[in-house]
Amino acid sequence: MKLINAVFEGGGVKGISLAGAICATEEQGITFNRVAGTSSGAIVAALLAAGYTCREIRELLETTPFQSFLRRGFIYNLGVIGPALRLMVHGGFYSGAGLTGWIEQLLAKKGVRTFGDLPHCKLRIVASDISNGRLLVLPDDIVYYGQEPKKMNIAAAVRMSASIPYFFDPIRIRMMLPEGKHGPWSYIVDGGLLSNFPLWIFDTEQRGMEKPVPTVGYQMVGKNKTEPHRIRGPVSMFQAIFETMLQAHDERYIKRKNTDRTVKIPTLGIRTTQFHLSKEQSDQLFVSGYDAAAAFFEQATL
Repeated sequence: MKLINAVFEGGGVKGISLAGAICATEEQGITFNRVAGTSSGAIVAALLAAGYTCREIRELLETTPFQSFLRRGFIYNLGVIGPALRLMVHGGFYSGAGLTGWIEQLLAKKGVRTFGDLPHCKLRIVASDISNGRLLVLPDDIVYYGQEPKKMNIAAAVRMSASIPYFFDPIRIRMMLPEGKHGPWSYIVDGGLLSNFPLWIFDTEQRGMEKPVPTVGYQMVGKNKTEPHRIRGPVSMFQAIFETMLQAHDERYIKRKNTDRTVKIPTLGIRTTQFHLSKEQSDQLFVSGYDAAAAFFEQATL
């Protein structure tokens, strides 16, 4: 039996392609040891860690109407000023509560709620603390906020990691001061701001091991990386800034020494927040992920 640690890149709705890549990996007789991810990659990693098969993950991602997570409250519907007012009050256009509830229900079906319900270090999720300028690797770094890592709710960690700035509300959590008192509020948002593809995440702990488990990264690449963004206003400008950050942050690290352990999945020009995918687009993304992983493992030496 071959073991790998897997790291899944964030990419919004493009995460369907990761399900295809997982299926191709498992068909090679490879078992996932530890898994990690950012944003949609965190969703896939959490489901995989909880025991979902690649086929189950595909069905969930293809049949879930992700636009239903874009719940609009009464503030949003207050005419032209509604969206701007909600953004000022809550920090996002949508609450993200639907996403949290969806993940909680799926994990509960496998008897999983907290990180303590999983094998030790099975799952790691990346988020960004923009109040303190800190990258968070969860559950370990939840200690900064006075919480026990094993007791941390996995759905809450996924929600933090997937909090696309301005799109979903940031998660607010209090820092814990050295003297044991609660400090100021910290705002936690999408891990992609600081590391959308944390391929490094298992390296340090395995340094010096006689037989380290190889780490394979699953990265989503696409035509939109070479097409210019059309800037029509502040919202489209922010989307361009955010997608540029997602694409660029880890690229130098990958190019320098890690292309030989990265599955590059073409995402067919589909954008991160393109929530209304057709069945044909979903199928194409799945096949793209499957083909990319199959080709990678035919050549890889693990």
